[in-house]
Formats: sequence, structure tokens, C-alpha cells
Amino acid sequence: MKKLIITTVTLCNSFCMAQEKIEEKLEGDFDGNGTKEYIYAKVADCTDECDGTCETTIYFSDKNIKPFVISPAKGGALYNLGDLNNDGKDDIGFYPNWCTSCWHPFYVYTLSKTGWRPMVTPISTHCSQWEEGKFPIKKDPKKRGNVIITTSEWKDDDIRITSKSVRVN
Repeated sequence: MKKLIITTVTLCNSFCMAQEKIEEKLEGDFDGNGTKEYIYAKVADCTDECDGTCETTIYFSDKNIKPFVISPAKGGALYNLGDLNNDGKDDIGFYPNWCTSCWHPFYVYTLSKTGWRPMVTPISTHCSQWEEGKFPIKKDPKKRGNVIITTSEWKDDDIRITSKSVRVN
């Protein structure tokens, strides 16, 4: 009986741990071919204290789309941003996890002929910006070819959240 209980507990623990490692998949047409793909992220060499290389690789279900690495990042949240630059492809946002601070960059990537490249410089965000529901980037409804970037800045001994319209290509 003791053996049965130990085996059951071990199997349940293994199952629970396996469930925690399932990656979140996000759907979109990231290469503009009219077919939906999935993206997901995997973290390599990163402890709970953020020791190690802490590289997060973004993978695609379509193996013709090359993965790319974001570092440092202890995993993070992926976003399908839609087609921000009107090139017929969904763009990707990534908000990395990290062990310290409330300041995190928000990365925006677009697929070009040579691979994934940043669409804009990383957007500085503070957790207060996220708590207020002010997303870092969206299409500018008034100016075709522009996006509105909302960023957090330390100014006059306070955190200021500002927005501006920026041209993207």
C-alpha cells in the first residue's frame, strides 16, 4: 500500500510539473501568406533569480519562419499586434519577464525579407502604465502609416506616461 501511495504522489507531481511547462501559443498570420501560424516562447538558461544567459526564443509552428532570440528575458508575454505597418503581416509584441524592477521594455517586431527586425526602438514601460491599461503601441487612427507609442518616463521625480505618433515603414 505504501508503494502505491508513493507511486501515485510521484506521478501526480510529475503531471503537475509537466502542466506548468506548456507554452502559451498565439495565433496570427505572421508571414502574410494568408495561413494562420502559432508562435510560442521558450526560455533557456535562466534561474528563478535571473542568473544565466536568460534568453527567450520565439518559435513558429511554420518551420519556414525562422525563430529569433530576445535577451535578457525570463520568458514573457507575446502579443499579436495586427498589421501595424500595413505590409500584410501581423506584427509581434513581447513584454519580457525579469526579476527586478517595474521598468521593462516592450519590444515590437516585424518580419522583413531578411528575418525579424525591430519595428521601433524598445518602448520603456513601467508597471503603473500597464496597471492603468495604457498599452505601449497601437495604430494611429488619424495618420496612415503611423503608430501611437505610449511610454513611461522618469521626469521631475515622478513617472510620466506620454504618447506620441510615430511613422513606421
